[in-house]
Amino acid sequence: MPLASMTGFAHSEGTDAGLTWAWELRSVNGRGLDLRMRLPSGWDALEPVLRDAAGKVLKRGNVTANLTVKREATTRLVADPAVLDHLLDLAMALHARLPGSEMPRADSLLALPGVLRPATAEEEERPLAAVQAGFLEALGRLATARSAEGARLKATLSGQLADIAGLCGQAKAQAAEQPSQQRQRLTEALRDLLRDNPTLPEERIAQEVALLATRSDVREELDRLDSHIAAARDLLAEEVAVGRRLDFLVQEFNREANTLCSKSVSAALTATGLRLKAAIEQLREQVQNIE
Repeated sequence: MPLASMTGFAHSEGTDAGLTWAWELRSVNGRGLDLRMRLPSGWDALEPVLRDAAGKVLKRGNVTANLTVKREATTRLVADPAVLDHLLDLAMALHARLPGSEMPRADSLLALPGVLRPATAEEEERPLAAVQAGFLEALGRLATARSAEGARLKATLSGQLADIAGLCGQAKAQAAEQPSQQRQRLTEALRDLLRDNPTLPEERIAQEVALLATRSDVREELDRLDSHIAAARDLLAEEVAVGRRLDFLVQEFNREANTLCSKSVSAALTATGLRLKAAIEQLREQVQNIE
């Protein structure tokens, strides 16, 4: 199954047994699969079957399935059993009392007032199989629409990952000299401090300078970002129901970008870090759409 979005729309309609029906399925983003069935009164028996079918096709998303039905203008007539039984008893009793009379005819009985009446909503024939097939048709179209949107999302995400990789490359170049620059800056600051307090031991000063320079080293964060980019590309290649894992991975992207910015001691690296955070936020927004 290809990468799928959680957004989509599908429609199907048909006519059977004098009934016109139409399905509309709408899907938007969701943490899990939430299927809301909007069925006319008397069609509730379909819901368990439809839910099971949807669960086999969709994994995530808030999905609304709306069924509308319309009966043709002609009213279906049905025989009232109680009235018909009563009239038949009377007709048979009269036939028994009149030797040589004809047997009661069905058409004559049905023509009597009160025997035929309009069918109630409960007595109307419901083409359940046709309406269920229409739901499956709309469900298939919804899955196709979500897959088509997923293909577009995949291309967008691939481009965004390439942009993030490019920014990481810039950050590596800008950060290459950061530890030595930080060490030099701190050393100069401490020399100024030593003029006022010459009793500070040189070894302790060297240790503090080395520690602060190490803390400004962002190579580890950039290496982890490279690893996250590779993992995201692997998930895009895997395609099937990867939305949750991509969402978690983007949180790790953000963690490393935040740390990089906090460690930066140069305006250029800080600017690149901020662009990196903006690119990751754009990636996160798109990932939210993936099933």
